[in-house]
Amino acid sequence: MTLWNGVLPFYPQPRHAAGFSVPLLIVILVFLALAASFLLILPGIRGHSRWFWLVRVLLSLFIGAETVALHFSAAWSVGRVSTNTSYKAFSTARVQAHIGLHVGLDGVNITLTGTPVQQLNETIDYNEFFTWRFGENYAAKYAEALEKGLPDPVLYLAEKFTPSSPCGLHRQYRLAGHYAKAMLWMAFCLWIISNALLSMPVPLYGGLGLLITGAFELFSVFAFATISTVPLCPLHLGSSALTTHYGAAFWITLATGILCLLLGGAVVSLHYARPRALRIFLDQSVEHYGSQAKGSSPLVLKNPLHKQFETSDLTISTNL
Repeated sequence: MTLWNGVLPFYPQPRHAAGFSVPLLIVILVFLALAASFLLILPGIRGHSRWFWLVRVLLSLFIGAETVALHFSAAWSVGRVSTNTSYKAFSTARVQAHIGLHVGLDGVNITLTGTPVQQLNETIDYNEFFTWRFGENYAAKYAEALEKGLPDPVLYLAEKFTPSSPCGLHRQYRLAGHYAKAMLWMAFCLWIISNALLSMPVPLYGGLGLLITGAFELFSVFAFATISTVPLCPLHLGSSALTTHYGAAFWITLATGILCLLLGGAVVSLHYARPRALRIFLDQSVEHYGSQAKGSSPLVLKNPLHKQFETSDLTISTNL
Protein backbone atom coordinates (compact mmCIF):
# COMPACT_ATOMS: atom_id res chain seq x y z
CA MET A 1 0.00 0.00 0.00
CA THR A 2 1.33 3.41 -0.97
CA LEU A 3 1.09 6.67 0.87
CA TRP A 4 -2.42 8.21 0.55
CA ASN A 5 -3.54 4.95 -1.12
CA GLY A 6 -2.17 6.06 -4.45
CA VAL A 7 -4.15 9.33 -4.46
CA LEU A 8 -2.49 12.73 -4.67
CA PRO A 9 -3.24 14.56 -1.41
CA PHE A 10 -3.74 17.93 -3.10
CA TYR A 11 -5.95 16.61 -5.90
CA PRO A 12 -8.25 13.85 -4.52
CA GLN A 13 -10.97 14.08 -7.16
CA PRO A 14 -10.78 12.47 -10.63
CA ARG A 15 -10.54 14.91 -13.52
CA HIS A 16 -13.18 14.94 -16.20
CA ALA A 17 -13.39 16.61 -19.56
CA ALA A 18 -14.67 20.18 -19.66
CA GLY A 19 -18.43 20.29 -19.65
CA PHE A 20 -18.76 16.73 -18.32
CA SER A 21 -21.71 16.45 -15.95
CA VAL A 22 -23.22 13.30 -14.50
CA PRO A 23 -26.78 14.77 -14.36
CA LEU A 24 -26.40 15.88 -17.99
CA LEU A 25 -25.35 12.37 -18.99
CA ILE A 26 -28.29 10.85 -17.09
CA VAL A 27 -30.81 13.15 -18.82
CA ILE A 28 -29.39 12.32 -22.26
CA LEU A 29 -29.49 8.58 -21.55
CA VAL A 30 -33.09 8.72 -20.29
CA PHE A 31 -34.38 10.50 -23.38
CA LEU A 32 -32.31 8.27 -25.67
CA ALA A 33 -33.90 5.26 -23.98
CA LEU A 34 -37.36 6.72 -24.62
CA ALA A 35 -36.49 7.36 -28.27
CA ALA A 36 -35.10 3.84 -28.67
CA SER A 37 -38.24 2.35 -27.12
CA PHE A 38 -40.40 4.22 -29.59
CA LEU A 39 -38.26 3.12 -32.53
CA LEU A 40 -38.75 -0.50 -31.45
CA ILE A 41 -42.54 -0.22 -31.75
CA LEU A 42 -42.44 1.96 -34.87
CA PRO A 43 -42.65 -1.00 -37.33
CA GLY A 44 -46.01 -1.91 -35.79
CA ILE A 45 -47.56 1.33 -37.06
CA ARG A 46 -49.08 0.90 -40.51
CA GLY A 47 -49.11 3.17 -43.53
CA HIS A 48 -47.92 6.72 -43.86
CA SER A 49 -48.84 7.47 -40.24
CA ARG A 50 -45.63 5.67 -39.27
CA TRP A 51 -43.53 8.61 -40.53
CA PHE A 52 -45.92 11.11 -39.00
CA TRP A 53 -45.52 9.54 -35.56
CA LEU A 54 -41.75 9.28 -36.05
CA VAL A 55 -41.40 13.02 -36.66
CA ARG A 56 -43.91 13.97 -33.98
CA VAL A 57 -42.44 11.86 -31.18
CA LEU A 58 -38.76 12.50 -31.93
CA LEU A 59 -39.36 16.24 -32.26
CA SER A 60 -41.21 16.29 -28.94
CA LEU A 61 -38.47 14.28 -27.23
CA PHE A 62 -35.84 16.66 -28.58
CA ILE A 63 -37.63 19.66 -27.09
CA GLY A 64 -38.02 17.94 -23.73
CA ALA A 65 -34.42 16.68 -23.64
CA GLU A 66 -33.03 20.07 -24.56
CA THR A 67 -35.10 21.86 -21.92
CA VAL A 68 -33.86 19.59 -19.12
CA ALA A 69 -30.30 18.89 -20.26
CA LEU A 70 -29.24 22.50 -20.68
CA HIS A 71 -29.80 23.09 -16.95
CA PHE A 72 -26.58 21.17 -16.38
CA SER A 73 -24.56 22.43 -19.35
CA ALA A 74 -21.51 24.63 -18.86
CA ALA A 75 -21.64 26.00 -22.41
CA TRP A 76 -23.86 29.06 -21.95
CA SER A 77 -20.92 31.44 -22.16
CA VAL A 78 -17.48 30.23 -23.26
CA GLY A 79 -14.03 31.56 -23.93
CA ARG A 80 -10.70 30.01 -24.84
CA VAL A 81 -7.19 31.26 -25.37
CA SER A 82 -3.75 29.78 -26.01
CA THR A 83 -0.94 31.64 -24.30
CA ASN A 84 2.38 31.49 -22.49
CA THR A 85 1.68 32.19 -18.83
CA SER A 86 3.08 31.79 -15.33
CA TYR A 87 2.33 28.44 -13.74
CA LYS A 88 2.66 28.65 -9.96
CA ALA A 89 2.82 31.41 -7.37
CA PHE A 90 6.28 32.50 -6.21
CA SER A 91 7.84 30.85 -9.26
CA THR A 92 9.28 32.21 -12.49
CA ALA A 93 8.39 29.05 -14.43
CA ARG A 94 6.14 29.59 -17.40
CA VAL A 95 4.12 27.12 -19.49
CA GLN A 96 2.45 27.10 -22.88
CA ALA A 97 -1.18 26.10 -22.39
CA HIS A 98 -4.76 26.28 -23.57
CA ILE A 99 -7.03 27.99 -21.03
CA GLY A 100 -10.79 27.60 -21.21
CA LEU A 101 -13.62 29.34 -19.41
CA HIS A 102 -17.07 27.69 -19.48
CA VAL A 103 -19.92 29.44 -17.69
CA GLY A 104 -23.15 27.59 -16.93
CA LEU A 105 -26.29 28.30 -14.94
CA ASP A 106 -24.84 26.74 -11.77
CA GLY A 107 -21.23 27.89 -11.86
CA VAL A 108 -18.05 28.33 -13.83
CA ASN A 109 -15.76 25.61 -15.20
CA ILE A 110 -12.08 26.52 -15.75
CA THR A 111 -9.69 24.30 -17.70
CA LEU A 112 -5.94 24.44 -18.12
CA THR A 113 -4.25 22.07 -20.58
CA GLY A 114 -0.58 22.27 -21.37
CA THR A 115 0.73 22.11 -24.94
CA PRO A 116 2.28 19.61 -24.61
CA VAL A 117 0.60 18.18 -21.53
CA GLN A 118 3.90 17.09 -19.99
CA GLN A 119 5.84 20.17 -18.91
CA LEU A 120 8.04 21.00 -15.92
CA ASN A 121 8.17 17.29 -15.03
CA GLU A 122 4.43 17.08 -14.36
CA THR A 123 1.09 16.67 -16.12
CA ILE A 124 -0.61 20.00 -16.78
CA ASP A 125 -4.26 19.08 -17.20
CA TYR A 126 -6.68 20.78 -14.81
CA ASN A 127 -10.44 21.05 -14.82
CA GLU A 128 -12.01 22.92 -11.90
CA PHE A 129 -15.67 23.70 -11.28
CA PHE A 130 -16.75 26.52 -8.95
CA THR A 131 -20.45 26.58 -8.15
CA TRP A 132 -22.67 29.47 -7.11
CA ARG A 133 -25.88 27.54 -6.49
CA PHE A 134 -28.09 29.00 -3.79
CA GLY A 135 -27.11 27.44 -0.50
CA GLU A 136 -23.48 26.92 -1.53
CA ASN A 137 -20.55 29.20 -0.81
CA TYR A 138 -18.48 30.20 -3.83
CA ALA A 139 -15.91 31.94 -1.65
CA ALA A 140 -15.35 28.71 0.31
CA LYS A 141 -14.78 26.81 -2.93
CA TYR A 142 -12.25 29.42 -3.96
CA ALA A 143 -10.50 29.16 -0.58
CA GLU A 144 -10.23 25.38 -1.06
CA ALA A 145 -8.62 25.99 -4.45
CA LEU A 146 -6.06 28.25 -2.81
CA GLU A 147 -5.28 25.54 -0.26
CA LYS A 148 -4.81 22.99 -3.04
CA GLY A 149 -2.25 25.24 -4.66
CA LEU A 150 -3.86 25.25 -8.08
CA PRO A 151 -2.06 26.94 -11.00
CA ASP A 152 -2.12 30.71 -11.30
CA PRO A 153 -4.36 30.91 -14.42
CA VAL A 154 -7.10 28.85 -12.71
CA LEU A 155 -6.97 30.93 -9.53
CA TYR A 156 -6.85 34.17 -11.51
CA LEU A 157 -10.05 33.39 -13.42
CA ALA A 158 -11.81 31.96 -10.36
CA GLU A 159 -10.98 35.11 -8.39
CA LYS A 160 -12.74 37.26 -11.00
CA PHE A 161 -16.03 35.53 -10.11
CA THR A 162 -15.74 35.82 -6.32
CA PRO A 163 -18.35 37.97 -4.50
CA SER A 164 -15.64 40.40 -3.37
CA SER A 165 -14.21 40.92 -6.86
CA PRO A 166 -14.60 44.48 -8.20
CA CYS A 167 -15.66 42.99 -11.57
CA GLY A 168 -19.14 42.28 -10.20
CA LEU A 169 -19.44 39.09 -12.24
CA HIS A 170 -20.55 36.83 -9.39
CA ARG A 171 -23.84 38.52 -8.54
CA GLN A 172 -24.86 39.10 -12.15
CA TYR A 173 -24.05 35.60 -13.41
CA ARG A 174 -25.59 34.00 -10.34
CA LEU A 175 -28.91 35.84 -10.64
CA ALA A 176 -29.01 35.41 -14.42
CA GLY A 177 -28.45 31.66 -14.06
CA HIS A 178 -31.06 31.39 -11.30
CA TYR A 179 -33.81 33.06 -13.33
CA ALA A 180 -32.83 31.23 -16.52
CA LYS A 181 -33.18 27.89 -14.68
CA ALA A 182 -36.58 28.90 -13.33
CA MET A 183 -37.79 29.77 -16.84
CA LEU A 184 -36.50 26.47 -18.24
CA TRP A 185 -38.29 24.44 -15.55
CA MET A 186 -41.51 26.28 -16.35
CA ALA A 187 -40.97 25.51 -20.04
CA PHE A 188 -40.49 21.83 -19.23
CA CYS A 189 -43.74 21.67 -17.24
CA LEU A 190 -45.62 23.38 -20.06
CA TRP A 191 -44.05 20.98 -22.57
CA ILE A 192 -45.56 18.06 -20.66
CA ILE A 193 -48.98 19.76 -20.55
CA SER A 194 -48.91 20.65 -24.25
CA ASN A 195 -48.08 17.05 -25.19
CA ALA A 196 -51.02 15.81 -23.13
CA LEU A 197 -53.39 18.36 -24.72
CA LEU A 198 -52.25 17.50 -28.25
CA SER A 199 -53.13 13.88 -27.53
CA MET A 200 -56.69 14.93 -26.65
CA PRO A 201 -59.41 16.40 -28.91
CA VAL A 202 -58.35 19.92 -27.87
CA PRO A 203 -55.53 20.80 -30.31
CA LEU A 204 -56.08 24.53 -29.83
CA TYR A 205 -55.00 24.38 -26.19
CA GLY A 206 -52.08 22.14 -27.14
CA GLY A 207 -50.93 24.77 -29.63
CA LEU A 208 -51.29 27.50 -27.03
CA GLY A 209 -49.23 25.35 -24.66
CA LEU A 210 -46.47 25.13 -27.26
CA LEU A 211 -46.56 28.89 -27.71
CA ILE A 212 -46.16 29.46 -23.98
CA THR A 213 -43.41 26.83 -23.84
CA GLY A 214 -41.49 28.69 -26.54
CA ALA A 215 -42.05 31.97 -24.72
CA PHE A 216 -40.50 30.63 -21.50
CA GLU A 217 -37.57 29.19 -23.49
CA LEU A 218 -36.94 32.68 -24.87
CA PHE A 219 -37.39 34.22 -21.42
CA SER A 220 -34.56 32.00 -20.14
CA VAL A 221 -32.35 33.22 -22.99
CA PHE A 222 -33.19 36.85 -22.24
CA ALA A 223 -32.56 36.28 -18.52
CA PHE A 224 -29.06 34.95 -19.20
CA ALA A 225 -28.41 37.68 -21.76
CA THR A 226 -28.65 40.28 -18.98
CA ILE A 227 -24.98 39.52 -18.23
CA SER A 228 -24.18 41.75 -21.19
CA THR A 229 -25.09 44.70 -18.98
CA VAL A 230 -22.06 44.00 -16.78
CA PRO A 231 -19.09 46.25 -17.62
CA LEU A 232 -16.42 44.30 -19.46
CA CYS A 233 -13.81 42.98 -17.05
CA PRO A 234 -10.45 42.41 -18.78
CA LEU A 235 -9.09 38.89 -18.40
CA HIS A 236 -5.36 38.98 -19.18
CA LEU A 237 -3.45 35.71 -19.18
CA GLY A 238 0.19 36.13 -20.00
CA SER A 239 0.49 38.06 -23.24
CA SER A 240 -3.08 37.29 -24.37
CA ALA A 241 -6.56 38.36 -23.35
CA LEU A 242 -9.45 35.94 -22.90
CA THR A 243 -12.81 37.03 -24.29
CA THR A 244 -16.11 35.21 -23.86
CA HIS A 245 -19.10 34.75 -26.15
CA TYR A 246 -22.44 32.94 -25.98
CA GLY A 247 -21.97 29.20 -26.23
CA ALA A 248 -23.84 26.29 -27.79
CA ALA A 249 -26.32 25.95 -24.91
CA PHE A 250 -27.45 29.57 -25.36
CA TRP A 251 -28.04 29.23 -29.10
CA ILE A 252 -29.72 25.82 -28.83
CA THR A 253 -32.17 27.22 -26.28
CA LEU A 254 -32.89 30.18 -28.54
CA ALA A 255 -33.47 27.90 -31.54
CA THR A 256 -35.74 25.60 -29.52
CA GLY A 257 -37.81 28.52 -28.31
CA ILE A 258 -38.31 29.74 -31.87
CA LEU A 259 -39.17 26.18 -32.97
CA CYS A 260 -41.85 25.90 -30.26
CA LEU A 261 -43.33 29.24 -31.33
CA LEU A 262 -43.47 28.12 -34.97
CA LEU A 263 -45.07 24.77 -34.11
CA GLY A 264 -47.56 26.33 -31.73
CA GLY A 265 -48.43 29.05 -34.22
CA ALA A 266 -48.98 26.46 -36.94
CA VAL A 267 -51.34 24.44 -34.72
CA VAL A 268 -53.38 27.50 -33.72
CA SER A 269 -53.56 28.77 -37.30
CA LEU A 270 -54.72 25.40 -38.65
CA HIS A 271 -57.31 25.18 -35.92
CA TYR A 272 -59.05 28.29 -37.26
CA ALA A 273 -58.24 27.94 -40.97
CA ARG A 274 -58.51 24.19 -41.61
CA PRO A 275 -59.68 22.35 -38.48
CA ARG A 276 -60.38 19.07 -40.31
CA ALA A 277 -56.86 19.00 -41.76
CA LEU A 278 -55.49 19.61 -38.28
CA ARG A 279 -57.52 16.72 -36.84
CA ILE A 280 -56.28 14.41 -39.60
CA PHE A 281 -52.70 15.55 -39.00
CA LEU A 282 -52.85 15.00 -35.24
CA ASP A 283 -54.87 11.77 -35.40
CA GLN A 284 -54.43 9.56 -38.44
CA SER A 285 -57.46 7.47 -37.44
CA VAL A 286 -59.75 10.29 -38.62
CA GLU A 287 -58.57 9.71 -42.16
CA HIS A 288 -59.05 5.95 -41.75
CA TYR A 289 -62.63 6.30 -40.59
CA GLY A 290 -63.36 8.79 -43.33
CA SER A 291 -62.17 6.36 -46.02
CA GLN A 292 -64.33 3.61 -44.53
CA ALA A 293 -67.42 5.80 -44.64
CA LYS A 294 -66.96 6.61 -48.33
CA GLY A 295 -66.80 2.99 -49.48
CA SER A 296 -69.47 1.42 -47.25
CA SER A 297 -73.08 0.64 -48.19
CA PRO A 298 -76.08 1.85 -46.21
CA LEU A 299 -77.30 -0.33 -43.34
CA VAL A 300 -81.01 -1.09 -43.53
CA LEU A 301 -82.93 -1.84 -40.34
CA LYS A 302 -86.51 -3.14 -40.55
CA ASN A 303 -89.10 -3.03 -37.79
CA PRO A 304 -90.14 -6.67 -36.99
CA LEU A 305 -93.39 -5.57 -35.30
CA HIS A 306 -94.89 -3.69 -38.25
CA LYS A 307 -97.44 -6.44 -38.94
CA GLN A 308 -98.70 -6.48 -35.33
CA PHE A 309 -99.54 -2.82 -35.39
CA GLU A 310 -100.44 -2.81 -39.07
CA THR A 311 -98.06 -0.08 -39.88
CA SER A 312 -95.95 0.36 -42.90
CA ASP A 313 -92.33 -0.79 -42.92
CA LEU A 314 -90.07 1.45 -40.98
CA THR A 315 -86.75 1.62 -42.72
CA ILE A 316 -83.78 3.37 -41.23
CA SER A 317 -80.80 4.00 -43.41
CA THR A 318 -77.53 5.23 -42.15
CA ASN A 319 -74.05 5.44 -43.54
CA LEU A 320 -71.30 3.89 -41.45
